[in-house]
Amino acid sequence: MSIIRLDKYVSVAMNVSRTDAKKIIQSGKVIIDGLCVKKIDFKVDTDTMQVKYGGEKLDYKESVYILMNKPAGLLSASNDKRAKTVIDIIPPSLKREGLFPVGRLDKDTTGFLIITNDGDFAHRVISPKSNIEKLYYAELDGDITEQMMSDFHKGVVLADGTQCLPAKLERAGDNTAYITIKEGKYHQIKIMFGTVDLGVNKLHRISVGGLSLPDNLRQGECVELKQEDLAKI
Repeated sequence: MSIIRLDKYVSVAMNVSRTDAKKIIQSGKVIIDGLCVKKIDFKVDTDTMQVKYGGEKLDYKESVYILMNKPAGLLSASNDKRAKTVIDIIPPSLKREGLFPVGRLDKDTTGFLIITNDGDFAHRVISPKSNIEKLYYAELDGDITEQMMSDFHKGVVLADGTQCLPAKLERAGDNTAYITIKEGKYHQIKIMFGTVDLGVNKLHRISVGGLSLPDNLRQGECVELKQEDLAKI
């Protein structure tokens, strides 16, 4: 059972500020279990009470999970004074306070990126201990060899001595490859390819765990994930 103030409930459910939520409540248009409630500090039981505004049921969700097909040129950060971030292009209908990207994609990397306000979920997804696979497509400045695939499978050692976890490297075509990793160190994939003298011209993340980017989700677009989607990660 979760008991919260009505102004917080309305603010979250309608994606408005607390100030606007108070005005909405005081307008007399918020109905709880059939009764008009104007007290902004009225205690709402989110499990048992039904809250409506203008005849429409208001759903309260403490946490939100957004899947973005990240375009190139955006920082994977909550905010930045010098550059545009992934948070800046989230549609107003999906925005919440405290949103942040789950892990980071480099500025020029595109594809699968989850944005949420759920810290526990984010920690589980990015922790190497969770053993969650992340699949990428890479365009390279050279072709991969059987030896490279073997080296990645064993776990490459970076120039600073860092031992990477075993990764799966597959040839996709001329100078292109699929790579699956279970961790996410800074610039990791580019640095891993650097150990075998290959440069990465383009990098696109396809999936995390068992959840993939929908084919119809264009770059820059977002979709809210459901619990059945999260269960695949």
